[in-house]
Amino acid sequence: MPFHPKGEAERMLAAIVESSDDAIFAKDMAGTVLTWNRGAERLYGYTSTEIVGRSVNRLIPTGYTDDVEAILGRIARGERVDHYETVRATKDGRLVDVSLSVSPIRDASGTVVGASVIARDITVRKQAELALKESEARLRSLVSSAVDGIIVIDANGVVEAFNAAAERLFGYAAHEIIGGNVNRLMPAPYHSEHDGYLARYLTTGEAKIIGLGREVSALRKDGTTFPIHLAVGEMVVGGERKFTGIVHDLTARVRVEAQLREQATLVRLGEMAAVIAHEVKNPLAAIRGAIQVIAKRLNADSREASVMMDVIARIDGVNDLMKDLLLFARPPQPRVAAVDVVAIVEATAGLLREDAAHRDIRVDISGALPLALADPDLLKIVFLNLLLNSADAIGGHGVIRVSLSFHDGACAIAVVDSGPGIPLEIRDRLFTPFVTTKSRGTGLGLSTVKRLLEAQQGGIQVISPPEGGTTIVVTLPLATEQP
Repeated sequence: MPFHPKGEAERMLAAIVESSDDAIFAKDMAGTVLTWNRGAERLYGYTSTEIVGRSVNRLIPTGYTDDVEAILGRIARGERVDHYETVRATKDGRLVDVSLSVSPIRDASGTVVGASVIARDITVRKQAELALKESEARLRSLVSSAVDGIIVIDANGVVEAFNAAAERLFGYAAHEIIGGNVNRLMPAPYHSEHDGYLARYLTTGEAKIIGLGREVSALRKDGTTFPIHLAVGEMVVGGERKFTGIVHDLTARVRVEAQLREQATLVRLGEMAAVIAHEVKNPLAAIRGAIQVIAKRLNADSREASVMMDVIARIDGVNDLMKDLLLFARPPQPRVAAVDVVAIVEATAGLLREDAAHRDIRVDISGALPLALADPDLLKIVFLNLLLNSADAIGGHGVIRVSLSFHDGACAIAVVDSGPGIPLEIRDRLFTPFVTTKSRGTGLGLSTVKRLLEAQQGGIQVISPPEGGTTIVVTLPLATEQP
C-alpha cells in the first residue's frame, strides 16, 4: 500500500486532536459547531452527535455574550486569541472556568471562514486561586487587626511588612519604615548590634531572640523609648529567609509593676512612720517642753539662751519632718465636695503672704473655674506646697503666676515661676520620695502632693523647659452640680 505523507499527517493530527485532554472544536463564523473531540465531550457533557451542526451559543451562560462577540470580532480580523479566561456552561447546567485559545480558520483564498477553539478546564486552578486569595485576605485582616505590632524583615534586616498596630506603637506610617532597616526602631546599643547579630545567626544558627522571645526596649519616631516583649519567628518564602517579629507593648505592665512596688514601699513606710510617731514624736515633744522651761530660766541675752533656742528650732524641724512623713505615708481619706478652687487658691496665697520670709513674693491669679470635685482641706495642703516650692525657686523675690482654666472636661490650675528650672538629672524622679532640688528639705512635698491629688481623682504635671522656669499643672474633676 503506497504511503501518502499528506493523508498520513492529517490522520496523525486527527488522532492527536481526538486524544487531547483539552476540549478542541471548530465552528464557522455563524457559530455553528463543525467538529467536536472527546475532550470537548468530557468538558461540556455533549456528545459529538448532540452538538455538531448546532449553535455554540448553548455553551454561553447568561452575562457572557459580550466576550463572545469580542472574540468573534478579533477572529474576523484574522487575530488569534490566547489564554482568554472566561466561564462556560455544561450540558447539565454547571458553570466551569475555562481558558480559551481561539485561532482563525482560512479557506484557500485566505478568507476567515471559521475558528478553531481549544478550551482547558481551569476550575480547580481558579478555586485554588480563590482559596488562596481568601486565605491571604483573612491573614491580612488578622495582621491588620492584631493588637500587637507585627513586623516582617528579610535576611538583611530590611522591613517588608509593618502592620497598623506597629504604626500606632512606633509612630511611623508603614511607608516610612518599609524598605528601610529595622534597626531604626531600636535604641542604643541594639541599634548598632542588630545587623551583626542577624549575620551571626545566619552563619552560625546561634539564636538569642529568634524562637525564644525576650523583653527589650524599642524606639519611637519621637525619640522616646518604651518596654516591649519581642517574639521572633523564622520562615522561608520562595527559598528566601524571612523573620516575623511580634511586638507587645509592656508599658502598662511596667507601670502597674512600678505602682505595686510603690504601694509596697508605702505600706512599709506607713508602718515605719507609725513606729516613729509613737517612739519619737511624743518623746520629742517632752524634750522640747523641758528645754523651753530651762530657756525661760536663763538670761535672754546669754549665750546659753541662744543655744537653747537653736535646739528648740532643730527639734521643731524634726517635728515638721515627722508630720511630713506621716502625711505622706498615711494621707487622710479625702472628703470630696463641690468646691470653689479659686477661693482656695486665693486663701492659700494669703497664707503665703503672711509669712515674713515671703513678704517680697507676689501671687498673680488669673482666669476662672467652675466648681471642682475635691477635698478643700487637702487642696490647701497641695497649693501651699506648690506655692512654697515656687517661692523657693525664685529666691523669695518676684512673682508667682497662677492661671485657672477649664478644658477637656477638667479644671486646670497652673502654678508658674521664673526660677532656674529643674535639673535634667532629677526631672524623672520629681515624685520619688526624698528627692529634692532644695539644699534643705525632706523631698516629700511633691510626692505627697501627687498622692493627695490622685486620691481625689486628680493629677499633676511638671513642665520645665531648658531655658528655665517651671510650670506645675494640677487637674481636678469637674463637679457634677454647678450653681
